[in-house]
Amino acid sequence: MTPFGEAVRKLRARKGVSQKQMAAALNVSPAYLSALEHGRRGLPTFDLLQRIAGYFNIIWDEAEELFLLARASDPRVVIDTAGLPPEYTAFANRLAGRIRHLDSAALAELAATLENLGKADGKAS
Repeated sequence: MTPFGEAVRKLRARKGVSQKQMAAALNVSPAYLSALEHGRRGLPTFDLLQRIAGYFNIIWDEAEELFLLARASDPRVVIDTAGLPPEYTAFANRLAGRIRHLDSAALAELAATLENLGKADGKAS
């Protein structure tokens, strides 16, 4: 499941609706909505994101958070290492090959490293 899928599932639980009910209201198939929640589909369109926000009657900060989660939840990530030294490409491929085998401690450590790099650069990670 993706962070976006988890957020949608929580919104559905809060409203007390099933995937089937939500899918019908949004004019999408229940299979598509299930795949979106479970990370088997890519980024939803902006139109669909707006319809989801409207369906749950969320606005401003909560809607923006949902949109950010959607952008950060594409299960098919591409890392462009064109023009970088070879060790960057090798690292990206090693990570791709081993990401499924990271335990939660290793993932937290890598996430903290990236967060610290972002702070050092003055950027949000």
